[in-house]
Amino acid sequence: MSKSQFQRGQLHRIRLHVLPTQRFKTFSISLYAGLPLKEETVTPVALIPFVLRRGTAATPETIAFRERLDDLYGAGFGFDVYKRGHSQIIQFRMDVINDRFVSSTTPLLSASLKLLGEVLTDPATDEGNRLRAKYVEAEKVTLRKRMEAIVNDKIRYAAERCIEEMCHDEPFRLHALGQMDDIAGITAESLTAMYRQWLSQAAFDLYVVGDTTLEEVKQIVARAFRLDGGEPSPYTSTPVESTPGKVRTIIESMDVSQGKLNMGLRINTAYGDDDYPAALLYNGILGGYPHSKLFLNVREKASLAYYAASRLDGHKGICTIQSGIEIANYDKATDIIQKQLESMRSGHYSELEMSQTKAMIANHLRELKDSANEMISFDFNTVLSGRERSADELLQQVEAVTAEQIAAVARKVELDTIYFLRDGKEE
Repeated sequence: MSKSQFQRGQLHRIRLHVLPTQRFKTFSISLYAGLPLKEETVTPVALIPFVLRRGTAATPETIAFRERLDDLYGAGFGFDVYKRGHSQIIQFRMDVINDRFVSSTTPLLSASLKLLGEVLTDPATDEGNRLRAKYVEAEKVTLRKRMEAIVNDKIRYAAERCIEEMCHDEPFRLHALGQMDDIAGITAESLTAMYRQWLSQAAFDLYVVGDTTLEEVKQIVARAFRLDGGEPSPYTSTPVESTPGKVRTIIESMDVSQGKLNMGLRINTAYGDDDYPAALLYNGILGGYPHSKLFLNVREKASLAYYAASRLDGHKGICTIQSGIEIANYDKATDIIQKQLESMRSGHYSELEMSQTKAMIANHLRELKDSANEMISFDFNTVLSGRERSADELLQQVEAVTAEQIAAVARKVELDTIYFLRDGKEE
C-alpha cells in the first residue's frame, strides 16, 4: 500500500484530510494555518494563537474555556508556531477520547471540532468586536519570554543565528515567533486587523485521525467553522537557493564558556525531489545519528566537541551542522568538520554506515504508524511540497539508495556559512 490512506475533501476554504481507523482510542485533530513569511506580519501572526487560546465568544474567560476541555474528558489542546520553507505555520492540536470508551452523552468529536471552530473563527472580544485587550497585553509578555528563552539557550540561539546569517536576504531568516522589537508596538486594534487578514488569507488544512469518516467530518465542520467561501489557498514551493560560492564566516561574542560552531550547507535538494531519499541518507551518515561521521570523528576520535550533529531541512533544502567546542579549538574543529564534508563527496561509505543509517531511518518511518500525530505531520509534507509520498513509499526509496546516489547529493552540497559563538576574550 504505497499511497496515503487519508481521504481528501474540502469545505469553505479548508482542505480536509481524514484517516478513518479504529486503531486508536482517541480522535487526533490538527488544524494547520499557513501564510508566507514576511517581516511586517511575522510577529503579530505569531501572537494570534497565544491570544486565541485564552477564550472564545461563548466562553470568554480562560478558566471557563479550560473547564470546557475538562468536560470533554480532559481533551488535550495546544498549538505550535513554526516555519516550513518560506511559510509561517500555526498548528492547533486537539486529542479527545472516542465516545465508545466513555459514558458520554455528547458526541466528543463534534464537540471538539465545535470548540476548535470557535477558537479559530469566533474568539473572545471586547466592545467593537476587538480582540480582548487584556489578553493581547498578557500574551505579548508570554511571546517575549518565549523569545528570551531562545537567547538564553545558547545551543538554540547559535542554530537560529546561523540560519539568520545564511539566509540574510531571504524570508527564511525570520524566526517563526517573530522579532522582539516588534512586540511593543502591537495593540488590540492592530492585532484584530491582522487576525482578520490572517483568517481571510491563510491556507487551512484540517486533519482528523480516528473512528470517523470524511463525510461526518465535513458535516461537523460545516456547522463549526464560520469561514467565508472560496478556494483553499495553495502553498507555493520554496525555491532551493544556491550560494554564490564564497563561504561567509560570522564570529559573534557573548558571555559563553563553550564555543558554538555551526555551519550552514545548501544541499540543493528538497522534499519533492527524486533524490530526497539520498539526501536523508547523506544527513544520516554525516551527522544525524550516534554512528555518524561528525559524532565519531569530531567528538569521539579527535575529542574536539562536546556534541556534533547535523540536521536536514527538506522543505528549505538546507542542512545545518551544530557543535559545541572549546573556544581555542575553532581552527581544528572547522578543519575536521570540512574533512567530513569532503569525505562525503568521495562516495566512500562503509557497509556499516549504510546499513545502520538505513535501519535508523526505516525504524523512524515504521514508528510513524504508532502515533496519529506523527502520521498527520508526515502527511502534511505532501500538502507543503505538492509531492505525494507515503511513509511506505519513502521507506522503499530509502532502502534502494546506493552509495553513488548519496555521493551525487554530496557533490551538490555547498558550504555557505560558518557561524561561531564565542566569549569576548582575545585569543
